Amino acid sequence: MKIDTNKYVVLSYDLNVGEEGEELELMERATAEKPLEFIFGTNSMLPAFEKNLEGLDQGDNFQFTLTSDEAYGEYDENKIIELPKNIFQIDGKIDEEILFEGNTVPMMDSEGNRLTGSIVSIGDDIVVMDFNHPLAGETMHFKGTVLNVRDASAEEIAALFSAGSCSCGSDSCGCGGESEGCGCGSSGCNC
Repeated sequence: MKIDTNKYVVLSYDLNVGEEGEELELMERATAEKPLEFIFGTNSMLPAFEKNLEGLDQGDNFQFTLTSDEAYGEYDENKIIELPKNIFQIDGKIDEEILFEGNTVPMMDSEGNRLTGSIVSIGDDIVVMDFNHPLAGETMHFKGTVLNVRDASAEEIAALFSAGSCSCGSDSCGCGGESEGCGCGSSGCNC
């Protein structure tokens, strides 16, 4: 069965980032034990990621590169924002389990849009957040294998859309490595 719209796809892969000719950095690994699983054609993955997989069959190997323009765009200095520290208070206290450098925090803008930002630094009154995707500006090199392709059930498709717009193979957003299912080919979340 070939990868096409509404097929449930299971992949193992290595994702390296960097420019050709330079030493590449392993960013993510999806293994047979912890693969990337997603429903093809449901806008849960980057369009360019899916385009490179379309038509492949179980057992097929793949290798392709996505430029930053095809993935998460260029790194934008304007997405580094200073926020008042007091917005992180809960019942008048700062939650130290949430507010620490390097942590990724789900937030909402004034229009109600969901955003994810990484804490860059914490001052006495200001928290500096970076709202760029962690892979913004990166060239992504994928190499892997199609482990399984099958028809997605009506229940799986319904569950994907009832869980919200955040779907990454399972974004349902459990990004563990980014890869417990979110995966760097995902379009919705950056966990």
